[in-house]
Amino acid sequence: MAAKSNPTVRRRHLGAELRGLRIASGLKSKEVAERLLVSQPKISHLENGNRAISPRDVRDLCAIYGVTDREVIDSLMEMAKESSRRSWWHSYGDLSNSVYIGLESDAVSLHTYDPMVIPGLLQTPAYAEAVIGETIPLLTAEQTATRLKVRLRRQHRIYDPACPLRLWVVLDESALHRVVGSPDIMREQLEHLNALGTEPHITMQVLPYAVGAHPGLTGQFSILRFADSHESGVVYLERFTSDLCLEKPSDVQHYSAMYDHLQARALTPDSSRDILTDITKSYIDAAIEP
Repeated sequence: MAAKSNPTVRRRHLGAELRGLRIASGLKSKEVAERLLVSQPKISHLENGNRAISPRDVRDLCAIYGVTDREVIDSLMEMAKESSRRSWWHSYGDLSNSVYIGLESDAVSLHTYDPMVIPGLLQTPAYAEAVIGETIPLLTAEQTATRLKVRLRRQHRIYDPACPLRLWVVLDESALHRVVGSPDIMREQLEHLNALGTEPHITMQVLPYAVGAHPGLTGQFSILRFADSHESGVVYLERFTSDLCLEKPSDVQHYSAMYDHLQARALTPDSSRDILTDITKSYIDAAIEP
């Protein structure tokens, strides 16, 4: 039951352990909630890792589940203590995607597809600022600045010298032609993408218009996988007001198959760099036109 390396993943791991103990005890979450005098959603949130759990709650749950092994109880309580520690993103206040940031910071690999914009981990500062400012109209200048700082701080993960994130990216061609900010910003962004595409731990492919209908038409999704985990991974779906994390093995398998189809129909990495270069030239031409 070794703890994971950040609070979000520790909470998820602890929740999975507690869910396993509850199932082994034969109790339903409703019955556990009644015994603890709490709501059933609280038990679900604890088991899904969506909220911190106190060592006292862990102790009480172990008593309900009939766990008597002191070593197991102490290990779970220690995990509960560690899961309450603050990570770097907490210093930026209450972030709507804090759960995802925690997962991303601990993942060993990430497969991502976005039909609309360049993924956040690959955005230049100017492109990121334009995307944030133009897609969330109700943000104040201060909130925009905070989101920008967090997005750029997240990018440290792909340059981690000890364990760089293994990144697979499928870019829809429409995201390359959609002008965000200005032609100059787009030129800089596409040059940045071409440079990143040469990194050994980053695989980048462009899905051209010519493929027609494809599995990615349903929208953006990412698949995160972790080291030393019995889980098949986590699917992350980013939405405007709320995000969704799918953990059922059948869901992960479904989205993994979708991603395999997208990669098979996308251009090769070499051909993708060629099309990036061609589109970049169009932005250079647009910028120098009188």
